[in-house]
Amino acid sequence: MHEMSLMESVIDIVCETARQHGATRVKSVRLDVGVLSHADPDALLFCYQAVRHGTIAQAATLEINRIPGEGWCLDCAKTVALAERFGGCPDCGRHRVQMTAGDELKIRDMEVI
Repeated sequence: MHEMSLMESVIDIVCETARQHGATRVKSVRLDVGVLSHADPDALLFCYQAVRHGTIAQAATLEINRIPGEGWCLDCAKTVALAERFGGCPDCGRHRVQMTAGDELKIRDMEVI
């Protein structure tokens, strides 16, 4: 389960950033997780519950924002929705689409005290 190592990294980054800014506790964390990222939000939440204990983020809530898949169709010259990685353009059917969103996993923000 790669979600465990992902959440361990998230907690490390969150706690280190909070400490660098003089915070003693993390209240909340918001993540952006793309629908094409192959990261399961339920598994991320489960792993978050496990890895935050004993850290300054142990009482922090986690909010996961799902980011839809999106790409630029080189043939249509426009932004299109993507339902799958390397999927075809929903308008022209061609597969010359560069993914521009939907594969990210990033910390959007966090609240500290």
